[in-house]
Amino acid sequence: MTVQFEVWQLLSLAITLIGAFGAVFKLLLVQHQRHQDRRFDSIEASAEKEAGQWQAVERELLLLKAELPLNYVRREDYIRGQSVIEAKLDGLATKIENAQLRGVLSGGGRNHAD
Repeated sequence: MTVQFEVWQLLSLAITLIGAFGAVFKLLLVQHQRHQDRRFDSIEASAEKEAGQWQAVERELLLLKAELPLNYVRREDYIRGQSVIEAKLDGLATKIENAQLRGVLSGGGRNHAD
């Protein structure tokens, strides 16, 4: 069995195959483009959502920065205040010791002698 084709039939077949491959390629290209468009849309939507969340975080951070000086004391301020209190306690202890020594020296001996 032999199959014979004329030149114009081979050319028609080749043109038809090239056209079919071109159509399939274009179809795949369009599908790929749609897929990329959907993907970019979802990325854009998530970026907008994330930007809104970042704005909320930024707002909360600014509120925290505004409230920090009202609710917390800096370490240096605490140390300075604690040093002042300790110095005053030391001065008070010295005064009490001096008062006790004056009491002992001025009349304390009588109390023990009696």
